[in-house]
Amino acid sequence: MQRRSYFLNTSALLGFIFLYLPMISLVIYSFNKSKLVTVWGGWSLQWYVELFNNDEIMSAAMLSLKIAFVAASLSVVLGVMAGFALTRMGRFRGKMVLSGWISAPLVMPDVITGLSLLLLFVTLENLFGWPSGRGAMTIIIAHTTFCMAYVAVIVQSRLTDMDESLEEAAMDLGAKPFTLFFLVTLPLIAPAIISGWLLAFTLSLDDLVIASFVAGPGNSTLPMIIFSKVRLGVTPEINALATLMILIVAIGVVAAMYQMRRREKQEIKPDA
Repeated sequence: MQRRSYFLNTSALLGFIFLYLPMISLVIYSFNKSKLVTVWGGWSLQWYVELFNNDEIMSAAMLSLKIAFVAASLSVVLGVMAGFALTRMGRFRGKMVLSGWISAPLVMPDVITGLSLLLLFVTLENLFGWPSGRGAMTIIIAHTTFCMAYVAVIVQSRLTDMDESLEEAAMDLGAKPFTLFFLVTLPLIAPAIISGWLLAFTLSLDDLVIASFVAGPGNSTLPMIIFSKVRLGVTPEINALATLMILIVAIGVVAAMYQMRRREKQEIKPDA
């Protein structure tokens, strides 16, 4: 048992080093005074100042945040509807087709998805004149298309495991379908909806391949800008940007852990 424990601890330590050592080195070099990324020139905050003065990166970051917010919100609405259709409407004609449409974006390569959406937008523009060119709107539609599938799967899983007796009790007490959904069902699946929104937001913000197909001139997202700059060599500004993103994620994780521990303590107190 002791050898097994030593092996597991060593494996976990090596795994954490493999995952987080590159991030730590990236954070350290974001404070590098030298213009050469691999040459240490002392501590400095100048690249953070340069980052916030870089209009190209700031504009791309704001565009990515707007697209991710809208795409995640639309994905939640459509994903919840699809999840309800697959779990609460019983058997209906076309259910297998709908289930396949929901599962396809989860396993489809991004290149195929991006290319097919590009051909779709070009065809629609030639036939109906909409969308007129490619830009933020086409990126939002493309991101909603594949993010909706992830939300639908999460909501479907939550609805499958949920106790339906609560809804049946509410209906026995005279609750109408509209009231039942907003006062009983929605609060019960709220954690799944929030998780789906956060996942969709992250996937949209992180997407590069699909956005590269459906984005037009002057509508480059943040991953596209970073990729174009990295191809010419990593600059200290990119290190500073990545450090800020790591900091935001770390704050979110710490806040979530704090809320979970606080909720656990509140649940333990009444029992004590």
